[in-house]
Amino acid sequence: MARPREFNVDTALERAMDVFWSKGYEATSLDDLCAVTGLSRSSFYATFGSKRSLLLRSVDRYVEQRNPKLAAILAQPLPIRDAFASLAQQFVEQIVSGSGRRGCFLGNCAAELPRSDRAALAHVRKGLESTEATFRDALTRAKACGELPVGADVTALARFLMSGFQGLRLIGKVNPDRATLEDITGTMLRCLESQIPINKH
Repeated sequence: MARPREFNVDTALERAMDVFWSKGYEATSLDDLCAVTGLSRSSFYATFGSKRSLLLRSVDRYVEQRNPKLAAILAQPLPIRDAFASLAQQFVEQIVSGSGRRGCFLGNCAAELPRSDRAALAHVRKGLESTEATFRDALTRAKACGELPVGADVTALARFLMSGFQGLRLIGKVNPDRATLEDITGTMLRCLESQIPINKH
């Protein structure tokens, strides 16, 4: 069966990702996906192959959209501590306002997908590694500018901060209390500050 005349794959991916993100992979039915994409079952299978393959494409799409936004925030002409503080503030505001209470799409998928589905988890891991790389690039620039000492381990810092932001989104799903969230981000930023020479604070 032919796809609808106005069908757009990118729009369909956006809508499918939103459903997976809101309901979770297992709770999302094929009928849900057909409803949001406007496809019949036969057209859905012809276009995306399966529910699982659509999830993997949604994961990749999420990373493609999110990481440039993260990179732009961290590329602001600010000290590295202030750049990460700006990012943390945006995360907190999104959670408190409600738009960020679904958690991180990658984190949700990592928690829900079975360990046996190594191919799917590899997509999620690649997405997390991409975020880590975005953080590492920002920290590397700061190191090159002398904001961080020569011996600073930017890879370890990037992994720590990536894990911290993932945890922030997880906590925000069940406890969107501003004071709690700011306590978490404050501790993360103090850990980063500990790497910054005193004369750079």
